[in-house]
Amino acid sequence: MSDPRLAVDFCGMKFQTPLVLLSGCVGFGEEYTRIEGFSNQDAGAVCLKGTTGKLRPGNAPHRVYETPGGMLNAIGLQNPGVDKVVNDILPQLDFEETRFIANVSGSTLEEYEEVTRKFDDSPIDAIEINISCPNVKEGGVAFGNDPEMSARVVETCRKVTDKPLITKLSPNQTDIAYNAKCCIEAGTDAFAVINTLMGMAIDIESRAPVIGNNQGGLSGPAIKPVALLKVHQVYQVAREHGIPIIGQGGVSNAEDAIEFLIAGASAVGVGTALFYDPLICTKINAGILEYLERHSLANVGQLTGSLLLNTSVPAKCGC
Repeated sequence: MSDPRLAVDFCGMKFQTPLVLLSGCVGFGEEYTRIEGFSNQDAGAVCLKGTTGKLRPGNAPHRVYETPGGMLNAIGLQNPGVDKVVNDILPQLDFEETRFIANVSGSTLEEYEEVTRKFDDSPIDAIEINISCPNVKEGGVAFGNDPEMSARVVETCRKVTDKPLITKLSPNQTDIAYNAKCCIEAGTDAFAVINTLMGMAIDIESRAPVIGNNQGGLSGPAIKPVALLKVHQVYQVAREHGIPIIGQGGVSNAEDAIEFLIAGASAVGVGTALFYDPLICTKINAGILEYLERHSLANVGQLTGSLLLNTSVPAKCGC
């Protein structure tokens, strides 16, 4: 949907719409763009599947399980490795149709550095850092759950690329705003907020976890309230430095997308909803335009951070 009111400038990249197709939900892009009826004008950017240094076969099944209001997944970063992606997959993408963002994952700082350097020497438009991966040298603690580790990953990647760096923040931590502050100081250009929440499903007959990996990441409408709060919290830090946010987590209609923009996002990620409606972006964009017209707003950027808080409530009161 080509309408200048939907256009967004994100880290110097022009997105035709504020919608970003999220990593892991559209393969490496070429799978999704083959869907009949898909218009490249509906998505401002496409995040490619998480990529590691070497080929990874992924986790044992079951890898995906539908839950009330969402979906659990534990794919295990199945991917062909960065060399295959850069040399064979990227040349198949049409960089004139939309912006393509690589997703870098790793188990060590050295792996993050290697994969980022190889994407830097490619036509990719930007690089998203998935810091929710376990650090094998630190007992498997996820990089993204520790502000110091998060900053070290950002700093490591920053040294080997001039492309925009988007740090994907985990909700599974104590203080996401402090983590964001550390990542800004380390050199991130933007944030993706949030990654999945950890969850579990149990087969009561076998008394075993449904997911082969025992636990998985929960996405979908069930996590939207958490995601909105985290976007709002990160925005309080990011806005001081002009750092934009891709708000994501449970977006399934225009109202959801508008909520994320109001909370502080400059762009909005769409993921799980694509599994049951691959063409949902057309509907979301149409709904955003209708809202802009109804509220006499010139462009979608006027919504970002426009949340009007109830100032009579104590800042951290959850009662």
